Amino acid sequence: MKLGLAIAFFITALLYASVGFGGGSTYTALLAVTGTPYTLIPVVSLACNIAVVSGNSWRYSRAGLVRWRRLVPILALSIPAAWLGGRTSVSETLFIGMLWIALLIAGLRLIFAKKAEDQDVRATNKWVNSGLGAGIGFYSGLIGIGGGIFLAPILHGLRWGRAREIAAASSVFILVNSLAGLGGQLQKIESSDIQSDLLPYLPLLLSVIIGGWIGNRLSLNWLSPNMLRRLTGVLVLAVSIRLAIRWVGMI
Repeated sequence: MKLGLAIAFFITALLYASVGFGGGSTYTALLAVTGTPYTLIPVVSLACNIAVVSGNSWRYSRAGLVRWRRLVPILALSIPAAWLGGRTSVSETLFIGMLWIALLIAGLRLIFAKKAEDQDVRATNKWVNSGLGAGIGFYSGLIGIGGGIFLAPILHGLRWGRAREIAAASSVFILVNSLAGLGGQLQKIESSDIQSDLLPYLPLLLSVIIGGWIGNRLSLNWLSPNMLRRLTGVLVLAVSIRLAIRWVGMI
């Protein structure tokens, strides 16, 4: 495992954790542009995602910020949909193209998102919430991300909850969908020696655990979350451009 990739994962975890996300989209892109077999990319990315968001989800839950009654309809279909997405086989060309689109949206969202502010909470339709969770869950499981980067702005637009409640909901959503997507991805892999295939990527897991822990402290104490959000967005867009060039060469 190259030291440079481990450092890149560390920085990604630090930046994403500081704004409440796991970093799955960027982990996936970094693996894609560094030659990792595309069948292993979602497995490594989702495992790292889980390592980063587990701590945040636990802290949000202990603080009483997870509104389970409102969140359960979103999770109800997102979990099986994420598993199904992870279980679905796609060509490398389609995988890279879908990942590029996800990164482009994520990068623009991080750079141009306005500061989250509390607003009046509106009643939500549980069927709309379930459909929303299913769509994001399937797409996320398919390409190996948690989906919070898509869920959060939609919930803000729907006035689903207060700013910190939406952050908490997104963190839990990322965690459970990453777990479900990882389960589907592992079932899809045909290699009988999957453990040895994944062993070289173990240092990346350690890198994101350390980076995520530091990033959470940065957001709480030292640096502006908006500054870090935009810095992360620039990083995501830079990787997406490189990925787009690779995708164009494949079609």
